[in-house]
Amino acid sequence: MPAPFDLLPVLLQGLWVTILITLGGIAVALVSSLLAGLGRDSRDPIVRWTATIYVETFRGASAIVLLYWFYFAMPGLIGVSMPAMVAGIVILGLNIGAYGAEVVRAAIHSVPVGQRIAAQALNLTPWQTMRYIVLPQAALAATPPLGNLMIELLKSTALVSMITVVDLTQMGMFLRTETHRSLAIFSMLLLIYFVLSQCIAAAVRQIEHRLARGQDYGGAR
Repeated sequence: MPAPFDLLPVLLQGLWVTILITLGGIAVALVSSLLAGLGRDSRDPIVRWTATIYVETFRGASAIVLLYWFYFAMPGLIGVSMPAMVAGIVILGLNIGAYGAEVVRAAIHSVPVGQRIAAQALNLTPWQTMRYIVLPQAALAATPPLGNLMIELLKSTALVSMITVVDLTQMGMFLRTETHRSLAIFSMLLLIYFVLSQCIAAAVRQIEHRLARGQDYGGAR
């Protein structure tokens, strides 16, 4: 019977899949959060309702049901299928992005109205006001809660095993079946996920520190 650390190289094969899905999902989540967060306040009713439908759909549905639907049901409905890895990245990213959209929206609303009035007095266009005045301050306010959502995304990657992706958790289940070393395997899984979440938290703290240089939540110092 293998020692606990003899199982680690096998678990690491699934670790790279988990890391890839996490990084890809974070990219999708950040883009969708920003677009939907801005879209929810758009003056264009089509953009506003599209963003609202996306947020309410992906926020109101279970992540595992979304994975099942897009991977197993959608091909039979419209004849379009996605590789399991791509489906995992896109669906988990969009699911977390729906929550992130509200974070972005709240962060934008937290910027004092006086900043926008001052920008108008300087003859800045709405885009310039958003780009140079609002978003830099909103990014600082949004970073901590978005970081929490990124950790949630990491933990949600375990669901991709349900659509045939052999990730870290699924590799652990395979090893458990072969070796019956439940304590050793799940203890290592617990430790690995904890380390990964701490890496994300550390990265978020660094980003927050950089964004906070020279400003606070109310604007430039």
